[in-house]
Amino acid sequence: MKRIVAILFAVVLVFSMAVPALAADASDLAGTTINVYNWGEYISDGSEGSMDINAEFTKRTGIKVNYNNYDTNENMYAKLKSDGVSFDIVIPSDYMIERLIDEDMLQKIDFSNIPNYKYIDAKYKGLYFDPKDEYSVPYNVGMVGLIYNTKMVKEAPTSWNVMWDEQYKGKVLMFDNPRDAFGIAQKLLGQSFNTTDEAEWRAAADKLKVQKPILQGYVMDDIFRKMESGEAAIAPYYAGDFITMHSNNPDLAFVYPQEGVNIFVDSICIPKNAKNKAAAEAYINFLLDPDIAVENANYLGYATPNTAVLTREDYELKGNEYLYPEDQKMPKTEYFYNLPQKTLTLMTDLWSELKASQNIEAGEEQKTDYTWLYVGVGAVVVIAAAVIVYKVVKKKKRDFEDAED
Repeated sequence: MKRIVAILFAVVLVFSMAVPALAADASDLAGTTINVYNWGEYISDGSEGSMDINAEFTKRTGIKVNYNNYDTNENMYAKLKSDGVSFDIVIPSDYMIERLIDEDMLQKIDFSNIPNYKYIDAKYKGLYFDPKDEYSVPYNVGMVGLIYNTKMVKEAPTSWNVMWDEQYKGKVLMFDNPRDAFGIAQKLLGQSFNTTDEAEWRAAADKLKVQKPILQGYVMDDIFRKMESGEAAIAPYYAGDFITMHSNNPDLAFVYPQEGVNIFVDSICIPKNAKNKAAAEAYINFLLDPDIAVENANYLGYATPNTAVLTREDYELKGNEYLYPEDQKMPKTEYFYNLPQKTLTLMTDLWSELKASQNIEAGEEQKTDYTWLYVGVGAVVVIAAAVIVYKVVKKKKRDFEDAED
């Protein structure tokens, strides 16, 4: 009996020594501030009764979070390239991670600091953009589809072609980023997202130019307001965000167009110039904690790569038809890959030309505005000239009268 008591005492002693050691490690990071750069609307933030994940992280660890948003992978990349900009966490999409690795803009993650990595589904490990799983931790999985308002669209669409339909002129929204926008045109033309053929890119650009007069506008996060309010009828966007929009407007519906869609994996990375790597890894581990991950998954509406979440009773989207379609309903999918610099430059130039081109309607409106401006300026000039003439005549008359005196 004494021997058993002695063993139990030794176990308790070892455990009591281990706990302060862990606490000491955490206290070493308390007071640190990490700079997190993430997509807009892409973490549970305390709204609508959800968990404020960043606040909870600070509460538990003492590590503060300085949180900023971007709306496209390309804008995030440009920011990271800027001198004097330092982030500890970024959450890019697959093809952008491939580019960041190629350009030595990320640092390897110390997975010994991320024990919760064990919950990541094996099918999201070893993917093309990070084959050795050194630089990224999967955050969300999604696919692009078509959102439409059933009260405004006569028949349920099955093709991307509906975005070129004249009957919905002024009610169609388009992605305000080149990769996604070109991707839709490319699928309609039977192309790969990852073509390097210049003629194919120019054909896709021409397709987008034909569409432009039909559009209400190019948008990203503003799509939530426009689709939920009924201001727009049709828009391409991500399945996870559709679920959020549908909860606010049940008239919205979703379809994966028959020509094919983009599938993507957004992952958490640590930039090369991060100043707080250990705190960043603590943040990643926190996000993978099943109790935190399920709160995030319920709020965001995206498919989760966290296997522990998928088995929980409190996971509200388990088996959702848009996030986890059955094999026979799975759309044709393709990943975006990082493109050669020559193709990237071509895409950027074609996108700039497209955005700079002006619709006929817009040109007429601007012409009318300038006409009234010219009339107004002309009137001011005439009045000013009349006043000057009047003063000159009056002065000469006064001078003449003085001379007579």
